[in-house]
Amino acid sequence: MSEPAKATQDNKHLYTVIVLGASGDLAKKKTFPALFGLYKNHYLDANTQIIGYARTKMDQSTFEGHISKYIKIKSDEDKVTLSKFLKLCSYQDGQYDKDQDFQVLEKEIEKLEKASGATARLFYMALPPSVFIPVATSIKHNNYKKGVTTRLIVEKPFGMDLESSRKLAKDLGALFTEEEIYRIDHYLGKEMVKNLMILRFANVIFGSVWNRHCIDNIQITFKEKIGTAGRGGYFDEFGIIRDVMQNHLLQILTLIAMEPPVSLGAEDVRDEKVKVLRYIPPIAKTDVLTGQYTKSEDGKEPGYLDDPTVPKGSKTPTYAAATLFIQNERWTGVPFILKCGKALDQQKTEIRIQFKEVPGNMFTNLARNEIVIRVQPNEAVYVKIMNKEPGLGMKTVISDLDLSYSSRFDNAVIPEAYESLILDSLNGDHSNFVRDDELDAAWKIFTPILKTIDQGEIEPIPYTFGSRGPHGVTEFVAKHGYQRSNQEYVWPSHSEASVAAKGQDQKVKPTP
Repeated sequence: MSEPAKATQDNKHLYTVIVLGASGDLAKKKTFPALFGLYKNHYLDANTQIIGYARTKMDQSTFEGHISKYIKIKSDEDKVTLSKFLKLCSYQDGQYDKDQDFQVLEKEIEKLEKASGATARLFYMALPPSVFIPVATSIKHNNYKKGVTTRLIVEKPFGMDLESSRKLAKDLGALFTEEEIYRIDHYLGKEMVKNLMILRFANVIFGSVWNRHCIDNIQITFKEKIGTAGRGGYFDEFGIIRDVMQNHLLQILTLIAMEPPVSLGAEDVRDEKVKVLRYIPPIAKTDVLTGQYTKSEDGKEPGYLDDPTVPKGSKTPTYAAATLFIQNERWTGVPFILKCGKALDQQKTEIRIQFKEVPGNMFTNLARNEIVIRVQPNEAVYVKIMNKEPGLGMKTVISDLDLSYSSRFDNAVIPEAYESLILDSLNGDHSNFVRDDELDAAWKIFTPILKTIDQGEIEPIPYTFGSRGPHGVTEFVAKHGYQRSNQEYVWPSHSEASVAAKGQDQKVKPTP
């Protein structure tokens, strides 16, 4: 397997990375594996020092075992690399609101900086939102030095609604500048999401049809097979809309709908995303459908309300579909249908752009053209078109132009989203992070409908664990224009025959 092109962190600075909340699930499952991936592929300087900080007391051996648990080791070479990586990692326990503990941390940072020559600090807050401000305050008072470049990564959720988001932004803004804050939404680091701008703006064949005159509706879908898995009490505070739709899916929407930015500069890109959000009115109650999963048919998987950590009688949705409208010249009248849910029949994130019907159509039984972008798993782009079925006659059949990454880029290394975003923060690139005014505009869209849901005015529709979702979803998307073809369509498969055909094509290709 070929390696990705080598790159390093900001060549003006050598960083010390401090992971706050190092004993938690996020740090264990995402942050440290991402840092290891960057180190393994030479994106981190070999002298980078990484400090884990949390309230849990751990010795160095226990800490190393903790952060190694989810690091994927595929070869003996990886084992050697992991051993070197762990030598760069150390652990410091302490409280989140005690200055003396952060002063001890400061002494450790200074000691490591003196040895490594580091001149910059990256603080990664892998923490629950309840301690964002106490930790940020402790960092500013004890670990912030003039003349030392400081960057702060903050994980979602960024508040619960417009009011709490603004308070969080104000409190953080009193401690750190917007330039120093990196609000991370890991979906912005996913390969196919980062590909959206190139797909749109680097291909002239899409530019002329990417508007209300040609596109009928757009669906952005997130499906998870797992339920809340014992974390129902935590999930119940937020629900699926705050957890997935208001951030991940809305970020994808902005990239699909934005106008071409003046440049690829971070502020130019984020300016266009904010403009799109400001054209979207608050979601109407009639444009929302919610659901809550019950136990599986075989009884092996419990329902949401069966989780003892979930409040009795909770109406928190584990599934939601909502339709947004962008009231500008390009998109007026085109519904953007966002769907997300837990405990469903499969795991996938997908963008489906459905075009209008052929005007003056002379054929029968035509399906609409679609562009399908599979974000995960099995990254792919399909353009579904109508074609003549081989043989005598003029029967139409649904076919596709297929770009499946696994076959087209078989030797490519697709980085994990967190790797990509941590590297961006080290390089001072804000392009794939959420700006404060962008967050404000997003909450304006969702806060009214969230208050309606929180007040119990929208009853979630029960659906079985492992099903496609609550009854009425098909009718919901149909109401907003989606048209399901009655022609059979078989998704492309990359069989030996297709590989052989690809090889045959290469054989007959003329020599230049």
